[in-house]
Amino acid sequence: MNAECHPISVVPGLHRLFLEYCSGAAAARAFYAPLPPGTDAPGGWQARPDLTPQRPAHWPELLGLLAGQNTESTQAAALEALGGGAGVLVTGQQVGLFGGPLFTPFKAATALARARQATAAGRPHAAVFWLATEDHDFAEINHVVFPARRELRRLEYSAAPEAARPVGGLVLDDSIKPLVDQAYELLGASEAMEALAAAYQPGRTFAQAFAEFYSRAFAAQGLLVLDAGSRAFHRIGSPVLCAAVERADELHAALVERNQSLDAAGYHAQVAVGEQSSLLFLIDQSSGARLALKRLAPSAAEPAGLWQAGRHSFSTAELLDILDAEPERISPSALLRPVFQDFLLSTSEIIGGPAEIAYFAQSSVLYERILGRVTPALPRFSATLIEPAIGDLLRQHNLTLEQVFAESPASLGQLLAARSIPAAGKRNLAAAELALNAELIPLLDWMHSLDEGLGRSGETAAGKIRYQMSRLRTLAANFQLQREDSLARHAESISQALYPGGVLQERLHGAAYYFARYGFGLAEELTAQAANCRSGHAAIWL
Repeated sequence: MNAECHPISVVPGLHRLFLEYCSGAAAARAFYAPLPPGTDAPGGWQARPDLTPQRPAHWPELLGLLAGQNTESTQAAALEALGGGAGVLVTGQQVGLFGGPLFTPFKAATALARARQATAAGRPHAAVFWLATEDHDFAEINHVVFPARRELRRLEYSAAPEAARPVGGLVLDDSIKPLVDQAYELLGASEAMEALAAAYQPGRTFAQAFAEFYSRAFAAQGLLVLDAGSRAFHRIGSPVLCAAVERADELHAALVERNQSLDAAGYHAQVAVGEQSSLLFLIDQSSGARLALKRLAPSAAEPAGLWQAGRHSFSTAELLDILDAEPERISPSALLRPVFQDFLLSTSEIIGGPAEIAYFAQSSVLYERILGRVTPALPRFSATLIEPAIGDLLRQHNLTLEQVFAESPASLGQLLAARSIPAAGKRNLAAAELALNAELIPLLDWMHSLDEGLGRSGETAAGKIRYQMSRLRTLAANFQLQREDSLARHAESISQALYPGGVLQERLHGAAYYFARYGFGLAEELTAQAANCRSGHAAIWL
């Protein structure tokens, strides 16, 4: 497997805050926990004695719960290391159908790579994958997209819940069976496909199926998975949830101030903080729906203010009673979740994607006020996997990944056609353009010398002439494209494989496709590449 590491800036559409954070810009780093020089060097972990927070009193109980969810023999070493004082590197993702998108194993690989680096430097660490089971956006996790020859096939689990319930606890029904059959048709028989079929069975929850598949995929690496949606975990993490209730106004003001600071620095706050927004959701007792808790302003009747979830209102005391009796009904928001997570795990570093890193610029004020520390955040591994047939096309047409990202299928076809114009035609077009410029430039200089207004009019007219010259190139390319219809097919195949619909491959293609094609050994290759390409975008030639 060959790989090239490009600067992360080759990836289109990324937030400016994320790009500048990756580049080490002081303006961006000011919103995050400091990353001292040498963090990524072999001895960088040894130079950070304060990296791993002190083990909390709940650590033995937490390890017991973690062991109950990680029963594979290959996970025993990581659990033993945590029991012996090893630190935690954490990443996570929503529990999507059939393993979700390709960037999901990229996150796991990054956490494992960082854990290996720390351990090699004498600071033992284990990697934990946090299952985001409390999210309620079913439309985000109920489908997967697999490449299928010249098209992309979307498989969708359509048995939607009646209410916006936490997705991790949704139980798969019999309608999962035909989806598994379709996956077999698309992916073929393989160890990964067998693992997928074994995990996604009627009666299993989305969380159980997702966890089982990735425990198998990263079995050799000893990845630990964690679903913290139960009462036991919420009881341990209740100090964070309690702070979000009792100190709601203070935390809200801190977030508003942070958003203003981000705006003043020229950055966009990833999560809007409204006047009534809070950091919590409430699980409705009757419907199981996950309802946003809104903070209502104090009034004469309720000087302490109220909380509203759907049609129901609660006092702060009533919310605290729910937290005490049924802590699993209080759920953290996207901004509070990493604080809740890192309180539980005493995390040394958190690995996140571009949006999560942007969240962290806001969440850091919550860390400071609730935990008294901020967990360092590092970007996950980013990559495009290039299959052999697509690699052949890239070499045939002398294309780079950056060029593919800059083009649509149609414009890429134009580019390939322009390159395939016969040599005589290219010479004639170049000679015509050279002659045109040779005549236009002195003419425009003369017009400017007579009068600036005349010169500006001349520049406008010259632009139209140059546009017509460009049209001649386009006409020649279009003729070549019609003459060689394989060029359009090649452009479509390349775009669909590497930048489908103008979206990064890692965000659209299902991870299970690549595990089925290249085996679970791919997990080790990704882990190795995540160590080599830490803050860029890798092109991996399979």
